[in-house]
Amino acid sequence: MKNSNMKRTGQTVTPSVVADRSKAKVVPSLLPKSSNSCLGYPSPHVAQGRARLEQVKIIKEDCLLETPIIFVGIDVCKAQLDVAIRPTAQTLSVTNDKAGIKTLIKHLEKLQPNLVVLESTGGLERQVMLALIGAEISVVMANPRQIRDFAKSTGQLAKTDRIDAAVLAHYAQAIRPKPRPLPDELTLELRSLTVRRRQIIDMIVAEKNHLATAPKAIKKRISAHIAYLEQDLDGADQDLDRFIQNNPLCKENQEILCSTPSIGPVSSRTLLAELPELGTLGRKQISALVGLAPFPRDSGTLKGRRTIWGGRASVRGVLYMATLVATRCNSIIRDFYKRLKAKGKPFKVALVACMRKLLTILNAMIKHKTRWSENFSHQAT
Repeated sequence: MKNSNMKRTGQTVTPSVVADRSKAKVVPSLLPKSSNSCLGYPSPHVAQGRARLEQVKIIKEDCLLETPIIFVGIDVCKAQLDVAIRPTAQTLSVTNDKAGIKTLIKHLEKLQPNLVVLESTGGLERQVMLALIGAEISVVMANPRQIRDFAKSTGQLAKTDRIDAAVLAHYAQAIRPKPRPLPDELTLELRSLTVRRRQIIDMIVAEKNHLATAPKAIKKRISAHIAYLEQDLDGADQDLDRFIQNNPLCKENQEILCSTPSIGPVSSRTLLAELPELGTLGRKQISALVGLAPFPRDSGTLKGRRTIWGGRASVRGVLYMATLVATRCNSIIRDFYKRLKAKGKPFKVALVACMRKLLTILNAMIKHKTRWSENFSHQAT
């Protein structure tokens, strides 16, 4: 570099530093443009005739030694995708269809982002997420509650699609969540069948509640609807049984789960569909994932009550009923429950501890492909 001893605000640029900087990849278009950045405002030395403009520009561009890491946030709507990119502050919107997603993928392939984060949006995000995975772009589907809490922690109270995309990009840059593999097609299909069955049950319960207080003029119609839904429920059960029987892995895992006293077809289907991580995580990780790990609330000398929080409500629901039965018919869980009650533990505290113990046993059974036995259950916990 010419004039290696050029001065910049009292500093001398040595030849070795210049040589190292010349090897770095400089991206001038991504340099920040503020008074505190390397580009900053024009140097006063130029106006004073002590340095040429091109010399100052070279020194300032050399301050950036590597390309910035790119993070992308995508807010998913039914009609469009709002995209925010950090640290360039670039934004764009594309339609949430094949053409729009194709345009987005081409743009991101040029940027080569380190991480893309989007929210779970009731299935609307699945198409773009599969496209990102197909393009080998690292992507994470974040929990909407965590994103909203993150936004509030930064003082961002307003909420629009563009703001949400910017918050997602900021979350990606600050937290850098680790990408996790998506459930395979088999698990997703089983989950959709299980969710549909649960929706039918919810509709039956709602209609029965209506029937209790409905006037005589509409009771006949409500009763007919309940009969139709109950028939549809039988069909949903048959579809689930047929699906599991046609898939050897699901069939094997269901047989292992159902060998446990208090675990029946409904519980086993829900565990297989809603908890595909069963058998792949440790006991602490699986408990936290389901929402059965007690979290402390301590501050100084205060020792607060431990409570469970978050997790997968549908899995906790079936585990609750299965554990309630297990405290009567499963010797391992029954004895554990009695010991806790003898120590003065409240009913719900003892029951949640039993739920966690039952989940730990089921996790070990799937991991080792072992059916229920009292000896193995003692070893697993």
